Amino acid sequence: MPELDVFSRLAAALAIGLLVGIERGWKTREVEDHKRAAGVRTFGLAGLMGGTSGVLSAELGPMVVAVTFLAFAATLGAFVWMESRASGDLSATGLVAGLLTFLLGTMATVGDVTVAIAVAVCMTVLLALREKLHSWLFRLTWDEVRAGLILMVMTFLLLPLLPNRPIDPWGAVNLYEVWLLAILMALISFIGYVAVRMLGGTWGIVLTAAAGGLASSTATTLAFARLAGDQPRATDLLVGGIFISGAVMALRVAGLVLILNPALLASLFPELGMVVLGMLCAAGLSMLRLRSASPVGAGASLVIANPLAVASSIKIALFIVVVMASVEIVQLLWGQSGVLGVAALSGILDVDAITLSMAQSGRAAQLAADAIVLAVVVNTIAKSVMSAWVGGAGVGLRVGLPSLAVVVATGAVRFWVG
Repeated sequence: MPELDVFSRLAAALAIGLLVGIERGWKTREVEDHKRAAGVRTFGLAGLMGGTSGVLSAELGPMVVAVTFLAFAATLGAFVWMESRASGDLSATGLVAGLLTFLLGTMATVGDVTVAIAVAVCMTVLLALREKLHSWLFRLTWDEVRAGLILMVMTFLLLPLLPNRPIDPWGAVNLYEVWLLAILMALISFIGYVAVRMLGGTWGIVLTAAAGGLASSTATTLAFARLAGDQPRATDLLVGGIFISGAVMALRVAGLVLILNPALLASLFPELGMVVLGMLCAAGLSMLRLRSASPVGAGASLVIANPLAVASSIKIALFIVVVMASVEIVQLLWGQSGVLGVAALSGILDVDAITLSMAQSGRAAQLAADAIVLAVVVNTIAKSVMSAWVGGAGVGLRVGLPSLAVVVATGAVRFWVG
């Protein structure tokens, strides 16, 4: 290892120790000197010790690191034990932080120094958030813990087991994608639950709708429509969220086109602008209606009892399976020759696929723009139908009528622009 590289890596190891030590020292700043096991100097030296043992291991072998680490662990453990007896404070955090600081110092010299620094920063943030984390943990309910565990099982245990390929004769149903959509809907419900609890009904739903629109406006619509069906008093708030996610969807389409084919955006700007404007106006009207109906607290009537609603998400995902199969069958009967027909069918569930295809296809700008606009329009209509199916006729009407107005206005703009 070049000499300059050795010095820079040892400096990184020392910096790691000092970073953790500053946080630990600040936490125990009111403790008298010589009555704490480790402070900023000890942690700085621990990082440097780990780095030095890593450098020596290149000449003397890996046993140097092992022996040094065991000696350091025994010494630090003894001092932490004596500190714990004297103060009556039983905690292993300082010991674990010290051992990890040593290992990160070693990693900085014999491994990836960038990763070592990143882990040290994460550890320091975690240590600094002690009070916040304990307060948050104290406020958690069992339903919230269970919801988080179920979501992790759905995502990291069950999803990898599903085949990421079509399983039906028509090549339409991909269980991996369907389950991913169910996870997305459950996640949006969970984010909505957390946002409503932290920010209140109105702002929680608005921010969840905006974030959900970036991921999937269809999943957001289905999740909000289900909530609206369960809680009629909060229908206007949730319908407003559906329209906000629709506006974000149109902005997302514009962003994709801008990245992939900037010249095409000029042909789409008036129509997508009308969709955004119309959706935001519809959202504003829903919020105004909510204000007039509940002037004291617009979001006070929204109470999300189930953080995840897995059963509802799975039922909706099964409905999506039927739609996917139906779309593919119609495409097989119709054929792939009609670009606009394919765009309309694709738009039932998703606008990104046809947007990516048209933006990169090299087709005439007019045809590509027509296909993308048609997919957006069909997607808007389809979400109205899905809202009625999931949330009931009342929700469907409140979503469908403004959506129809947006569709008509968008069509008029398209016709006028030519």
